[in-house]
Amino acid sequence: MNEYIQLLLKMRIHPTLWLVIGISVVTAHFIPVLMLLCIVFFHEMGHAFAAQFYKWRIKSIELLPFGGAVVTEEYGNRTLKEDLMVILAGPIQHLWLIGAAFLLYSASILPHVLFEQFLYMNLAVLLFNLLPIWPLDGGKLLFLIFSLSRSFLDAHRVTLLFSIVFSILFVFIAAIISPFNLNIWIIAGFLFFSLTVEWRQRHYAFIRFLLERHYGRMDSPGKLTPLAVDESENIYHVLEKFRRGCKHPIIILQNGKEKGALDENEILHAYFSDKLTNIKVGDLLYSW
Repeated sequence: MNEYIQLLLKMRIHPTLWLVIGISVVTAHFIPVLMLLCIVFFHEMGHAFAAQFYKWRIKSIELLPFGGAVVTEEYGNRTLKEDLMVILAGPIQHLWLIGAAFLLYSASILPHVLFEQFLYMNLAVLLFNLLPIWPLDGGKLLFLIFSLSRSFLDAHRVTLLFSIVFSILFVFIAAIISPFNLNIWIIAGFLFFSLTVEWRQRHYAFIRFLLERHYGRMDSPGKLTPLAVDESENIYHVLEKFRRGCKHPIIILQNGKEKGALDENEILHAYFSDKLTNIKVGDLLYSW
């Protein structure tokens, strides 16, 4: 239990959130902002508790003016099931929050106006987070779905492309429904900024994914999924085929016939430890 309590020590409040709180006090909107902050807090703690349950390495829990984020040092090598549970642990919190608010309202403890406001905020945060846009929970679910049949690099790339399309659609609809809502435009700006940064760092994310496997931090060996590659293929191109939740025996082909096989650890060791970044994968058969 102590390890869960210590999660509170990893809580970080963004400076702009303090500014929003200050403005809410001056403009007499403190209660709505406090309710939103409470909703976001429990949403993020849901993610954090699930991550702690699976022994993930949690760096910080950040609260922003329009949401939050649990920052971990896990780079795609946990099982897809674990990842799914951690993602869903956030949205699930809204169910009991709505239930608790309804009980307080039924007991005449919570006024009707505040109950309606709390209900609206809960549903708004829940539905917004389930949008298929990275880095929202819906975007991470999209990444998991693509990871079932694609390599890490390809699943990540396609997720970002889908996210860009859905973001444009979101902004288009928002511009029609509420063109002068400043909050929507701030959120849209945040989404596009996050997607731009993630797109530029997609190869860096891929290298972190590979390094975790290289250093033996893959949570589970996963199912055996052989990769058949031609002996002339560059070692990096072979690594680009690596998938989440899979252990890859590498089958080396010569003229379409099996010439030999390598373990994925041999490929990773050659690339990262021996710095054989431009070697053909077939040459490794003579090196080991």
